[in-house]
Amino acid sequence: MEVILVRHTSVDVPKGTCYGWTDVPVRDTFEQEAQATRLSLQQYLPLDMVYSSPLTRARKLAAYCGYPDAVTDDRLKEMNMGEWEMQLYDEIRDSHLQEWYDDYINQPTTGGESFRQQYQRVVSFLDDLKNKPYNRVAIFAHAGVLISAGLHAGLYQWDNAWSNLADYGHHIVITL
Repeated sequence: MEVILVRHTSVDVPKGTCYGWTDVPVRDTFEQEAQATRLSLQQYLPLDMVYSSPLTRARKLAAYCGYPDAVTDDRLKEMNMGEWEMQLYDEIRDSHLQEWYDDYINQPTTGGESFRQQYQRVVSFLDDLKNKPYNRVAIFAHAGVLISAGLHAGLYQWDNAWSNLADYGHHIVITL
């Protein structure tokens, strides 16, 4: 099965803001960015199924691309940043922050999750998807979801996965 994972468009929050599960607005450049995304996805048509994170920034892009009824799944959310949500990273005053910087893969954010926990829920979704009778699927989601899927598919290694971050509105393709 071919899976096209699409990252949402840019968001309207100050640079350096921690916004994982928060439902933040998209930038006023949304339509321009979404149009480019829609055009880049045409090469993959037809799609057998479309999924989305339930967060607005992903659902809005899915709808713009022609999939207002994309099936949502909580496992496709961005990493839960817990008590750090909507704080600037430079202004977070938490004794666990340095521990997270030193080992974000395994160390959860305060009240949130680690990257490995996010990876495990994304893999759970992808493992369930493998059992579906589809040839080509699109998923509208977030950076952490795309990186997790790329790791699971063997596109990246844990030590350099984040150097492969897709830009806003761009996509990666994996095979399940």
